[in-house]
Amino acid sequence: MSAGARLAGTPDPMHFWTGVGGIRIAGDAWGDPSGPLVLLQHGGGQTRHAWKGAGELLGAAGYYAIAFDARGHGDSDWAPDGLYGQDVMVEDLRCVVSALGGRRPVLVGASMGGGTSLVAVGEDRVDATALVMVDIAPRIEMEGINKIQAFMSQKPEGFSSLEEVAEAIGNYQPHRKRPRNLDGLAKNVRLGADGKYCWHWDPRFRPAKRDLEKRRERLEACSRRLALPTLLVRGGLSDVLSEEGAQEFLRLCPHAEYVNVTGAAHMVAGDRNDSFGNAVIEFLARAVPVGGEPVQPAHEPHPHHEGPEGDIVDVP
Repeated sequence: MSAGARLAGTPDPMHFWTGVGGIRIAGDAWGDPSGPLVLLQHGGGQTRHAWKGAGELLGAAGYYAIAFDARGHGDSDWAPDGLYGQDVMVEDLRCVVSALGGRRPVLVGASMGGGTSLVAVGEDRVDATALVMVDIAPRIEMEGINKIQAFMSQKPEGFSSLEEVAEAIGNYQPHRKRPRNLDGLAKNVRLGADGKYCWHWDPRFRPAKRDLEKRRERLEACSRRLALPTLLVRGGLSDVLSEEGAQEFLRLCPHAEYVNVTGAAHMVAGDRNDSFGNAVIEFLARAVPVGGEPVQPAHEPHPHHEGPEGDIVDVP
């Protein structure tokens, strides 16, 4: 199933891998495949395209960067059962890692993708070389979450034009200049048989009421267990991760490094790709250098962990 027809100009995926239950996972890659592997996971409601600029920077720096669409997003398959909890996302990540030869990756995740990465590492389900969390931590702010929920819940019947889509995005992201050319929106929407433009994601992937306290407890436990090089990147204008939330994570994981990207909101890479990419590359140059000695696995990750489902979401 999909949200409708892909619009002209929507880039085709460079790769496909098989996720849990046979779900097809679409992805793009940049750089030399022999370089250190960096897996980029987007936020809910986004696609792999959110990482294009960062992926190109990483590839040019000698890394092998791969971004993939989460199930129910972009060009990846929708879940037949309509379930998109955190644990199944972690299992899809494990499938991608296995399909890439079981190499130890750097995990870079924004919001939902950051939560997936934190659980994958903190619960020993993926053996990674480094972790980069982008505008996400155990403590999140309800003001920002409510705005995201309101955005994703609007126009379930679809938009009449790309101008309406641009207006909706612009109202959510007033700090960004609205594009003059709407062709770039093609990858964010699909055209239904009724002529309406709908978001690329499965409509069953919706913001929902969830036990945020259990989510916080789980992510706090994962944060305390982190032993690998870790970087937290916050958007200085973010209303999802506050400075207090960032400092709280740094107390849970004292060895973590921290970068606050001024002028960026929740979608840090999209708002300030240059600053974001340079910060990540500077961190990885020390933590996982290109051409450096390979890090040997310390232990085998556990095969599976049952836990609370659900996570917060971003927007396109």
